[in-house]
Amino acid sequence: MALAVSLHAAHDALRDVLVPLNRTYPIAQLLAACLRYLEQDPKQRITFEYVMLDGVNDTLDDARRLVKLLARIPAKVNLIPFNPFPAAPYHCSPPERIRDFQSLLQDKGLLSMTRKTRGDDIDAACGQLAGDIIAKSARVRRRRARQEDTGKSPADSLQ
Repeated sequence: MALAVSLHAAHDALRDVLVPLNRTYPIAQLLAACLRYLEQDPKQRITFEYVMLDGVNDTLDDARRLVKLLARIPAKVNLIPFNPFPAAPYHCSPPERIRDFQSLLQDKGLLSMTRKTRGDDIDAACGQLAGDIIAKSARVRRRRARQEDTGKSPADSLQ
């Protein structure tokens, strides 16, 4: 079974912001768990997901830190161009910066691929679609509550 890890940063301070679970399980613990996982199947390679955020985690220094961080782990890094959505606090790294980042990883011997962007037309990347579903669910709950207050059943709105 293959393991994929959402990494998105090569140091704890930034990963705390991007992946709040990092405050409970910092990178050192995460990598220790990855090494324990690999003990079960040493031929495996762990895939690390890394969303590319313009000016946040996409510099060549970030790439060097990532290479150093993953030096002891058989790894593949999936670089994911960020799909912007309304009110997103981040933007996607420019394509040339993603290419430079990937080239540095590969030059240092770290297998890396850039994921093809899909779903940006429907906000379907990195949990954005789930956010839309949660928002829609909240609207449905509010509508049902209003209907209960007025004595209407949910079926009444279908007629």
